Amino acid sequence: MVDSLTAIVLAGGQSSRLGQDKALILVQGMPLLRRTCEVALACTSQVYVVTPRPQIYQPLLPPQCQLVLEQPLSNEPQPHGPLVGFAQGLAVIPTEWVLLLACDLPYLQADLLQHWMQQLDALEPAIAALLPRHEQGWEPLCGFYRADSLPRLNTFMQQGGRSFQRWLAQETVQAIAFSPVESIRLREQQMLFNCNTPADLEEVMNS
Repeated sequence: MVDSLTAIVLAGGQSSRLGQDKALILVQGMPLLRRTCEVALACTSQVYVVTPRPQIYQPLLPPQCQLVLEQPLSNEPQPHGPLVGFAQGLAVIPTEWVLLLACDLPYLQADLLQHWMQQLDALEPAIAALLPRHEQGWEPLCGFYRADSLPRLNTFMQQGGRSFQRWLAQETVQAIAFSPVESIRLREQQMLFNCNTPADLEEVMNS
């Protein structure tokens, strides 16, 4: 499965709620973006970072990672949200499956992602994505997508769509099966924690 999987790391957010660039936050002495890329590299040798700020992030990245310049859309100002960045990254992907990761997941764990990857082989061809699901809906920025969903995604965006949740409502999505072992399941749930606010950052620093 590793040979048919590419990772996309999104680093295009404005970090407005946090008040500082979340990609540059040090977690265990390593910038959060670099840490996310290192975890992705443990799952696949093909990792793309989609960002409008390549000059800032290039020095942080492992040498195996490739940058994709996120382009502003001609008919609207930035920011335009993660769905557009995902689509621009998806356009260069050569593999069947994509592991999509936000850059602000401080508890991301390679062994858990590798366990989730094993579920891909059992999916029916009609399944467009394999994602965690919670009470509010899908968690779109830590999961797997078929690369051939790009034409449908482009159609959705051409019609003005910018919401991951609304796009996924049009797709056939499978929920990731969490571990029945409570200790592992708690780690899986924690892995989805986003560092978006100063309170989130304080929690991460104190953990």
